Amino acid sequence: MNRMLTSLAIGLIALTANVVAQRRAITFDDFLALPVVADPQLSPDGRTVAYTVTTYALEANRGTSRVWVTDRLTGEARPFTGGPGSDRSPRWSPDGRALAFIASRQGSPQIWVLSVAGGEARQISHLPDGVGEFLWLPDGSGFLAVSDVKWPADQEIDRRNGDYPTEARIWTDLFYRHWDEWRAGRRQHLLRVRLDDGVATDLTPVDRDVPTIATGGAGDVAIAPDGGEIAVAVRAERDGAAIARGTNTDVYLLGSAGESEAVSRVISTSPGADHTPRFSPDGKWLAYLSMERATFEADRNRLMVVPRRDGRTGGPAVEATAGWDLSVGSFAWCPDAKCVYAVVEERGRDNIYRIDIPSFRRVRAVAGGVNTGVQVAKDGRTLVYLHQSNTQPAEIWNAGKALTHHTDSIVATLDLHPLEEFGFVGARGDSVFGWTLKPPGFDGARRYPLVYLVHGGPQGAWVDNWHARWNYQMFASRGFVVAAVNFHGSTGYGQAFTDAISQHWGDVPLQDLMTGLDVVARLPYVDSTRLGAAGASYGGYMIFWLAGQTTRFRALVAHDGVFNPVSMYGSTEELWFPHWEFGGSPYDNRELFERWSPLNHVSAWKTPMLVVHGQLDYRVDLSEGLQAFTALREMGVPAKFLYFPDEGHWVLRPRNRRVWWSTVLDWLEQYLR
Repeated sequence: MNRMLTSLAIGLIALTANVVAQRRAITFDDFLALPVVADPQLSPDGRTVAYTVTTYALEANRGTSRVWVTDRLTGEARPFTGGPGSDRSPRWSPDGRALAFIASRQGSPQIWVLSVAGGEARQISHLPDGVGEFLWLPDGSGFLAVSDVKWPADQEIDRRNGDYPTEARIWTDLFYRHWDEWRAGRRQHLLRVRLDDGVATDLTPVDRDVPTIATGGAGDVAIAPDGGEIAVAVRAERDGAAIARGTNTDVYLLGSAGESEAVSRVISTSPGADHTPRFSPDGKWLAYLSMERATFEADRNRLMVVPRRDGRTGGPAVEATAGWDLSVGSFAWCPDAKCVYAVVEERGRDNIYRIDIPSFRRVRAVAGGVNTGVQVAKDGRTLVYLHQSNTQPAEIWNAGKALTHHTDSIVATLDLHPLEEFGFVGARGDSVFGWTLKPPGFDGARRYPLVYLVHGGPQGAWVDNWHARWNYQMFASRGFVVAAVNFHGSTGYGQAFTDAISQHWGDVPLQDLMTGLDVVARLPYVDSTRLGAAGASYGGYMIFWLAGQTTRFRALVAHDGVFNPVSMYGSTEELWFPHWEFGGSPYDNRELFERWSPLNHVSAWKTPMLVVHGQLDYRVDLSEGLQAFTALREMGVPAKFLYFPDEGHWVLRPRNRRVWWSTVLDWLEQYLR
């Protein structure tokens, strides 16, 4: 019997080894075919989870999202919506008998409702500019919806066009565009939409964005359980120039019917960004996230709570995260209002912490990988959330185990190595950490070329996730070792570490990156003579900066990078960003803009570079990429420019993503093989 068991065990081991040996490197077709699972929403009875699944197609050149539902106890999953267009943002009715969602079936995104018992979905809203986000009213009679509206005072071009419309635009103030959209002549407003007839009422008919469109959180509107108060995050400034220069968002309260002025009663007082308001289920607290410092968009997010009595919010706000150096990304109340579960970025991972109310005792509840979108079951301890890692695309997890399995079949065929963390002493004597990733079919006896990734932000981080754009496994698929360092300025290592990059774009992070490069270049399986580097946004800036500081790399890739901070200042929209990062404007602090400008070091450029930029990038204007390419060719450096007329700061369309990956990987392979 023992010999039989031993033989069986040996057979199973051999079978497992054979399956692993048959796994292969990921391709772009695999990458695109992986469904994207998102936005878990737990039903009021805690039994069912609604969520979205997005699939992409080169033929249609877009993604299509559908609402799915799964039983939390049995794991049985099924699609809930279908038909033309896409469906997103599923939200349960207060009684749990229906799901509302945003659908583009008739063109623009509108609120639709479908009974859980079945039948046909019914369109509720008919807003001219569609719906951005929404939430149910507590009594189920309708919704609060966020939508753009035309603002007559800023529509001069309509009057001049008359019966002959043009694509021309006229504006008279700053903040006329944002990320990849034009904002001139538009305001974002909060509307009440009735369920029975779809009639919409603008609750905030004022000349400002309510809620704010910048420096806000994930959902900046909340309504009290009794329906008596609406909390909304609003920019304190009124004129466009002030909005472009500052980050002071405050949490205001409106009555349930709205008010003529959306600034009737302010709750928060921080000079920084206060956002993401959430009422407790028992109506006794209002919580929100708050940054202390003005004009700094990457300050530590503190969790604040304000008492609420007799249907009215008031009293001093108390920080529930006092003495903590980490930042809260999002949070959800427990059903009994005795705790909050907060998503916290921590050393390259997004962990979930339980914070008791009102003692503020905290304990880590979920760790490892990236965990977001937390929902809390009735017992206050069972969590439903979105989990992902470098080897696992996002799936819904329930109580620490996978609940959905949309990506399993493809992932099972792929040779995906996990990220390996390493550390070293970096700038200022601080501990700095990074990741390495081995390529498919890794052989410890071989030496591989290295691709060194530089993250953007600059206050960002490489985390253990399945990145939708800069995917580690896709870079490794061509036989590259991948390394990514979370240099000074990275989030998740304490606020002082994050602060260190401001006004030091070119020295402190560069020291970390070069020291980290030394560490990974000494690995026995890395060929230190075949090094490439790639980065986007601030990472693109650092590629331009590296080109003037070192010749250790054989090839470089700069995506949407800052080449000339002075010209970037004059063409970007969120002026608070360069104000903070460079200590003012180039009109009053030109020296620092010039000190960290890659433009001033192009005479040292010798490394072949691929430059990528999108026409619709209003954060880092296309002209930055054009200037860099001109400099490369003027210096006689081999270069290539990849231009996307229909992309902004990110490359999102499936066909463009296909071109991006093939161009970037071919460029690196050309010089690193």
